[in-house]
Amino acid sequence: MLFRSQYPDIEYPTDLTVWEWAFEDARHSPLFRFPPNEVAGFTNAATQERLDFFQVKEHSTQLCTALVKRYGLQETDTVSLFSQNTIWYPVAMYAVLRAGGKVNGASPAYSVDEMTHALKTADAKYIMTVPNSIKVALAAAKEAGIPKERIFLLEGEVEGYTTMKQLLEIGKSYGNDGQTPIYRIPKGRTNDVCGFLTFSSGTTGLPKAVMLSHKNMIAQCQQLKDVAGSDKKRFLASLPLFHISGLVRFVNWPIASNDECIMLPHFTMTAFLDAIVKYKITDLTLVPSIVIRLVRDPIVNNYDITSVKLIACGAAPLGQEILQELEKKMPWTGFRQSYGMTESCCCLTTHPPEFYSYKYANSGGMLLGSTTVKVTDVSTGRELGPNETGELLAKGPQIAMGYLANAKETAETFGADGFLRTGDIGSIDDQGFIHIVDRIKEMIKVKGQQVAPAELEHLLLSHPDVEDCAVLGVPDEYSVERPKAYIVLKPGVEPSDALGKALIQYVKERRVRYKWLKEIEYIAEIPKSPSSKILRRELREKEKRGKGGFVVRDASERPRL
Repeated sequence: MLFRSQYPDIEYPTDLTVWEWAFEDARHSPLFRFPPNEVAGFTNAATQERLDFFQVKEHSTQLCTALVKRYGLQETDTVSLFSQNTIWYPVAMYAVLRAGGKVNGASPAYSVDEMTHALKTADAKYIMTVPNSIKVALAAAKEAGIPKERIFLLEGEVEGYTTMKQLLEIGKSYGNDGQTPIYRIPKGRTNDVCGFLTFSSGTTGLPKAVMLSHKNMIAQCQQLKDVAGSDKKRFLASLPLFHISGLVRFVNWPIASNDECIMLPHFTMTAFLDAIVKYKITDLTLVPSIVIRLVRDPIVNNYDITSVKLIACGAAPLGQEILQELEKKMPWTGFRQSYGMTESCCCLTTHPPEFYSYKYANSGGMLLGSTTVKVTDVSTGRELGPNETGELLAKGPQIAMGYLANAKETAETFGADGFLRTGDIGSIDDQGFIHIVDRIKEMIKVKGQQVAPAELEHLLLSHPDVEDCAVLGVPDEYSVERPKAYIVLKPGVEPSDALGKALIQYVKERRVRYKWLKEIEYIAEIPKSPSSKILRRELREKEKRGKGGFVVRDASERPRL
């Protein structure tokens, strides 16, 4: 059977770009719907620098003009935003969209190899970054064929690189009448035009660039708006903007709702709590690892965080024990969980205001408006009914266009019938709440970030002592999961504690922190199917039995985002 949303179908424009929807259209833009003194904005939690949405529009227009007229940015070109959270991130994003380009977010913690892969996968032509990431950006740009003069600084200064301030002055020099024209949807077409490239591991394999359209983003914001309630909100952007959750919740959604958003450039527990108190944050959108810190870190007791009215969590389900601790710690708050993925432009489900009570917190919420889900038997494909568990397939206006330049994976994940294969196992109960049980996909989720086993396997196989390997996620109290590697050594190489530590260090030196291995285990043979596909199910069963062999664990600090 088909499960449909209990809420009315949403209404959203099919002829507007995200730029027009945010800044030009009287029906949707907060610049027209509110008096100037009531228009919200973005604030840097560390520097207190603020841009209201009028200023975001003005600066984005000038930046767009500079990029187009001075540096040759063209329609459909991709610009990589390689930065931590900053108020200049939305300025850069909207500037690119105004020109008809595409925006690709990249983690500022990427290594040169990872950033090179990201640039090549997204076919990026420009990079906008920050001083701390300039060395990696330059090295990766060289590998990807991007000239140095197309690397810009979102904030700060580095000798030899054009800064945001300089770009804005260039754009301003053309005068009000000389600003580059706005990209508009051509007559006869809809806004199903790619505007965002966001990385995901999908159901299998290496990270892929998910093509999200202007329609996807506008529809998702409208879906959230219909279940957001009427209270004024003040968000804290504690999740990275390059992640789909941050991109929707902290860049686009605040404009749709005309709510203040405080950007947290670097997450530490102290900075997080200081920002909540200083800015009287009302709404927190978190991942499980931060929720765990919130309920168990004694430093929290030193802060008055009673301004927080609602806690939202996504990326991975929260356990019942943590939910009970959270309710005990912050009984005055409401709580909602959301379920979705990059391929669904963030959310398929969430809890509406009438279900913010903690008694509903052990589900992933209800289907958003205009969203339809099928639950199918994993073995037979038969459609299942309420309370029956199977793979979840989803359809709605928020479902992505597919993967950039990857027809095979697109065909496998985005079906011809319009349903997205989520790779997740779950059910929908009689009340319409979704429950996620497990997932088919091989992807590992560490603190809400996606880690592709294939990527770490390819890296480990490049080590001279490794004959074969397999990687899977194992439970971790702090990060929900962390990667574990099963290693087959080359003939003549003996397993040892020193070698295990060297392999763990080998990954650390080449990958971002959340991809670090929790442990390695030496094994005689990797279980595989006749077609040479790794049988991770057998490794998981081995892990559950707890009869491990020679295991070497990472004794250093926990991974950070």
